[in-house]
Amino acid sequence: MWGVRRGQKHPRGLRYWVLQILARSPRTGAEILQDMDTATHGWWRPSPGSIYPLLEQLTGEGLIEKRPDGRYQLTERLRSSPWGCGGFAGPLPRTPEEAVRELSGFVAYLEDLRRSDPTGFQAQLPRLTDLLERLRRLTA
Repeated sequence: MWGVRRGQKHPRGLRYWVLQILARSPRTGAEILQDMDTATHGWWRPSPGSIYPLLEQLTGEGLIEKRPDGRYQLTERLRSSPWGCGGFAGPLPRTPEEAVRELSGFVAYLEDLRRSDPTGFQAQLPRLTDLLERLRRLTA
């Protein structure tokens, strides 16, 4: 997650973290830096030299926009995407291998949720059953 992909200027984790912060509320670059500093209890705070170019990149990609008050917010395009703004916030997997790797991560997460929140997990069984059937059709 923290590695830099070819053609990418910023670590993936930083990109996702910034988008997650903006999913909660519009923020200035300085506020984003402060949120990260607070969340890590001062352990890590990216430099302005990494945050502001990333904000420009995300704006250029149409994922965020700068408001007149100087705060950045998610664009309607991202907020209304099928992935939503609370989970996935980045480029879609480009190959079947990347998609399966992402799916594998979600399955591991669901396995943890089943152990930690059996009631909440149980409530999602109808949707999971539907997804399972769709995956079966893909492999047939």
